[in-house]
Amino acid sequence: MANRGSESSEISTATLPGFLLVAKALGDESRVRVLMALEGGELCLCQVVDLLRLAPSTVSRHMNQLQTAGLVERRKEGKWHYFRLAGDAAPPAASAALDWVRRCLADGRDAHHLRQQLCCVRDKDLAELTACYG
Repeated sequence: MANRGSESSEISTATLPGFLLVAKALGDESRVRVLMALEGGELCLCQVVDLLRLAPSTVSRHMNQLQTAGLVERRKEGKWHYFRLAGDAAPPAASAALDWVRRCLADGRDAHHLRQQLCCVRDKDLAELTACYG
């Protein structure tokens, strides 16, 4: 494979297992939508559940897969779990993948629709969002 700039050289430094984790994580529309949503900043797991309109257990599995691939970081504050896009310490394949997602999807119709949805989700009270969980 020819080296085509810094992006290609970054990818080539990735291990095959790491690369495959990232590729698998990007292979699901819901997970890519989460990455697009996190471009706007950190979100609580309950906000991601509301945004995707999926079962909390399904969203949790998606988030775990994104975290395992090095695409997102998690922090816990009290009972809340917050996610953000991986930072400078992300594996090379994850960093390159995040850059690729940004370039490909940043200005599309899907991104615009997602930003509209995010405004509503971010305005909701976290306790209200989790009230149905018990």
